[in-house]
Amino acid sequence: MAKDAAQDPIVLRVETLSFTPTEFYIDGFVDERKDKSAVAWLIPQGTTNAKTQAVDLAGGGKSAVEQFVFNSLPRNKNLRPIIVRLQECRVLEVPGGNGLINGELTLKMAFNLKGSNENHHLVSFQGGMRYKRSANHQFDLEPGLRKSLGNALGYLNQWMDKNVGSHPLLAKEVKVVFADYADNPQEDTVYYSPDRPLVWDDFRATPRANKYAASIFPSFSWTGRSEVVDGVLHYQIETKVYMLKNSSWVRKGAANAYGLNHEQRHFDIVKIVVERFKRRLAEMELTPEDYDALLGYQYIETYREMNQLQDEYDGETNHGINTSAQEKWNQWIDGELEKYSVTKK
Repeated sequence: MAKDAAQDPIVLRVETLSFTPTEFYIDGFVDERKDKSAVAWLIPQGTTNAKTQAVDLAGGGKSAVEQFVFNSLPRNKNLRPIIVRLQECRVLEVPGGNGLINGELTLKMAFNLKGSNENHHLVSFQGGMRYKRSANHQFDLEPGLRKSLGNALGYLNQWMDKNVGSHPLLAKEVKVVFADYADNPQEDTVYYSPDRPLVWDDFRATPRANKYAASIFPSFSWTGRSEVVDGVLHYQIETKVYMLKNSSWVRKGAANAYGLNHEQRHFDIVKIVVERFKRRLAEMELTPEDYDALLGYQYIETYREMNQLQDEYDGETNHGINTSAQEKWNQWIDGELEKYSVTKK
């Protein structure tokens, strides 16, 4: 029996597409297909059996599709760089009834925004086509493949135009807006407010077996919420400076005004480092790509700064016993609070 004649490679033509992107250009191409040996598995002309032949694009599947992607659109490098990820490009024919052959083209692409450190997935496309042909006539795959590739890039163009003003990764700048949480709805928690100084009733835990007269548990946290308006990512940060009543304590007979001031200053120090945190962020040039990581880093650095200052404060004042050092810290803390416009009653 004679072997089926090998089919010629499919010559994919490059054509200029009917649209011009205004938000992106193609900057890179990655072939992620699981099987890169060929693009099509076709039943030879004149047969109806299930045995298929592998037929690739001229020059290789990766090279042919990459050239189409790069050369079908203008490349304005003032726009956003997009990486095209080819995940599947496959034609498979199977026998049909009545001497017909059924064919299906499956095309899958993903599009990433190229970043300075990493690429970010934006959107995926899945398309293709189905066809029937007579066993005696080979189907011309090239126009359908070319149209499907054009549809994928057209889909990206439409998606970018639709989402450019609202998608966080497509924002051109980041503006940070700050808010302080000062309400006190929780029984166990006091949130920092200049209008609400600490009282000894806030120290409710059982005193621990050590030499100190009192101890406060202050800390801070923040939550963020983002919204893109007209291409600008507005990131609202709400900071919470708080102390926990059921983790803070005072010994019987030690609840005097001097001792309460010492504990209040621990609380004030947390407020100061949070104000520094906010100022650092306000002075940074944040981008949609890096703002989240920078916020996390600055949070960790602020936490370290808080612990360091608290240790210095207790070390120099000997937990409030050194009245001269306590007064110096009182003045320094008041000056820092005034610098950040935190006016206490």
